[in-house]
Formats: sequence, structure tokens, C-alpha cells
Amino acid sequence: MTTSPYARPANSQRDRPKGLSHQLADRLTQLLEAATDIADFAADRAAAIDRPGEFPAEEFGRLRDFKLLSAPLHSSFGGVGLGFQAEQTQTLLQILQQIGRGNLSLGRVYEGHVNGLQLIQTFATPQQVQRFAQDARDGRIFGVWNAEAKDGIKITPLDDGRYQLEGCKTFCSGCDYVSRPFVSGTLPDGGWQMCVVPMEQVRVQVDPDWWQPSGMRASASYKVDFSGVILTDDDLIGQPGDYFRQPWLTAGVVRFAAVQLGGAEALLDTTRTYLQGMGRTDHPHQQARLGQMAIALEQGNLWLRGCAAQIECYSPIFGGLPHESPGNASQLVAYANMVRTAIEQICMDTMQLAERCIGTRGLLPPHPAERIIRDLTLYLRQPAFDVALTGVGEYALSQECPSRQMWS
Repeated sequence: MTTSPYARPANSQRDRPKGLSHQLADRLTQLLEAATDIADFAADRAAAIDRPGEFPAEEFGRLRDFKLLSAPLHSSFGGVGLGFQAEQTQTLLQILQQIGRGNLSLGRVYEGHVNGLQLIQTFATPQQVQRFAQDARDGRIFGVWNAEAKDGIKITPLDDGRYQLEGCKTFCSGCDYVSRPFVSGTLPDGGWQMCVVPMEQVRVQVDPDWWQPSGMRASASYKVDFSGVILTDDDLIGQPGDYFRQPWLTAGVVRFAAVQLGGAEALLDTTRTYLQGMGRTDHPHQQARLGQMAIALEQGNLWLRGCAAQIECYSPIFGGLPHESPGNASQLVAYANMVRTAIEQICMDTMQLAERCIGTRGLLPPHPAERIIRDLTLYLRQPAFDVALTGVGEYALSQECPSRQMWS
């Protein structure tokens, strides 16, 4: 068994008093403030880059400058553990929400970066973690390009210990900017193997014309053909099937839910500004709609806090480590699915209320509500919604404790 770089001494991290050091708390506050400032900058530029072929490159430059690209690394590798050390989950979700408020395309790609570093730190060897941690500190962007169609990725072992890829990935968000994407594929025996492709070392065929969406235009989510790419053992992460292991796979949905809630926050702000500018703040129907939007947004905030608490209670490391079983994974998975489902409905309700508030005039460009609604509508269409919802019901039906204790 591979020794984890995060192996705990006999005095387990679980036994440490809760709470952050003053130095770490100050650093997390600085990161959240930086993310808020970057979100404001991104919001100002969002309309200018709202078309295929564009990308929030300047915004990512600021994320790099403020160390938000390396922040997901474990503290022993120069980060603060955003998305990996469980006690930092709440701050991570706040940062993702703010970045989503600024630009959902930016939030989508940054969330993928956090996801990629979480997978590496969970399943990679210590040597791989060190290597990729240096890439993150150097400002490289990670991503998880998992979607594919019938021409998906096949990984063929070669006689000399190398591996050849054949096939394509779709919805490759951040294409041409993400230089360390996860490009997982099927082995000859049917196993699903994670691997990271060093994009500057290979040749691929990019199809930007494949990406002609109504929303999320600036996410650069192209189709990429990796046929002929050669990898080595150093590029393969974990064991076949690790990507689908729980609770990591499902608990991670809270990250994109946080970005989506940021879109709802932006929509509330722009709707309120519109009504204030039109002098319609005294109308009781508009007041009622804004009240409903405010309630919905606060519900989303409470869901995120609840899931952060669930993750922190489950393990000091996000989802635990592969060789450990620290708690009830099915409870964490079910709770994360509740968060995802609830925030999707919150976002849909917020969009409908905003549309009723601003009417046709506010739904025409260049009004920002038009773009936010397009982006959020597309981003909400995450896969397996029904599976997530029925999974919550399945878990609830399997319990015998009173409902008040179900999530204790």
C-alpha cells in the first residue's frame, strides 16, 4: 500500500481542539477578500467576454497572483487546504460562491481546478503530489474533463510501460488554458483509469466549433481529440475505479452548487439595482418577489454551511483518505445530494422571480440579468439529477432513527 503524504501520527488530528490558528484564520480571510475583489472585477468584464472563443484569462491571472490557484494544496505543500482539509470547507464554498457571483464561467473552471487538486491529493502517490503541487504553485490550471460521447477515451497499455490514448472528451472547460486536465478513460479490461495530461507536452485536436452554447460561452468548453497521446505511469492517478469511490465523487457536488448559488446572488443584486433605478421599490408585488429571492438565497447559504459541517465531522481530510473508513459515507453522500437538489431549485426559483421583476426590458442585452440567466440555466444542467434525488430518498427510507437525528 502506498504511504500517504498526509499520514497522521499516533496523536490523531481528530483529537486536536477545533478552531483555526490566528495566522490561518487571517490567511483565509485574505483569500476570501481577494476572491470578492476578483469577483467584482469579473462582473465588470463579464459582458465583454460573453462569446465563444473568449476566456476569463485576466481573472485567472489575479487568482494566481493572490495564491488562489495554490490555496487548495495541503498546508504541507504551501497551500491552506481549500477543498482538501475539511476545516477549510466553509471558506472554500464562500470563495466559490463569490467567484460564481462575478462570472459563472470563471467559477466553473476554478471549481474544476479545485476538484483536480483534491483528486490528486487523495489518490496520487506522494511523488505525484509533490510534482503537481509544484505545478499549482507555478500557476498552472487543473481541470476535470470527464464528459464524453460514443467516441470516448480508451487507454491502451503499450509494451514499453507507456499508455496510448484514443478518443475524445467533450465539455473540456478551460480548453487552451487548463494545462493539467484529468482525462480519464477505459482500460482494455473495462476499468476506469484517472490520468492527468501535461498539455504542453502533447498534441491534440481541439474543436472550438463544437461549443456554440446559449450560456457559459466564455468557459471555452470545447471538444478535444486525444488520439495518439502517450502517457507514462507518472501520469496515471490512483487505481482503476478510484474516480467513482464515495464519498469523494458525490460530496464534491457541493462545490459546483456553491458556484451556482453565486449566480443566484448576482441575479438578486442586479434585479434589485434594476428596480431601484426604475423607482419601483415601493410596489408591494416587487417587494414580495425580492423577499422571496432573499429567503431563497439565505436558504442556499444555510445549505452550504450545513454541508461544510457534515464534511468536517466526517473527516479532517475531505472525504477521508482511501485506506480509511472514518465514518458513515452514505450519510455524507445523501446530504450532499440534498444540497445539490435544493440549490438547483433555489436558483430556478430565483431566475423565475427575477424575470417577473424586470420584465422584457431587463431580459434584453446588455442588461446583465439576461446573461446571468443564460449562464445559470446551462450550468444547472448537471448530470444525474434524478439519481441524486432518489438517492436522498433511499437513504431516508433506510434509516430507523427519528428524522431529527438523521443528519447527526
